[in-house]
Amino acid sequence: MPLTTYTWLLGIAQLAAVFLSIIAGIIALTMFKQSRQKKYLRSWTLLIIVLVLFAVVEAIGALREFGVYSIPWLRHVIPSLMLLILIMALIRQINITKGAA
Repeated sequence: MPLTTYTWLLGIAQLAAVFLSIIAGIIALTMFKQSRQKKYLRSWTLLIIVLVLFAVVEAIGALREFGVYSIPWLRHVIPSLMLLILIMALIRQINITKGAA
């Protein structure tokens, strides 16, 4: 499959998203210790997991665009897990706000 300008731009954009999510992950790791200690930040631990999964999805997408490696089913399973974890984080934050947790 020849690489067109569109696929190059899409692949580069996905690589940029990976690098930006890595930077956001480094910032999130500094919050990880505080989120373990402070009750109102406990849902952030789940959001850090979603951030890591997002970086994995973007890396797999970049590999697919450049024709290096392709796992079609993984591009659907991981976002489903991300959505599930986001819903869990939302429910946890609602419970913390209400004072149940």
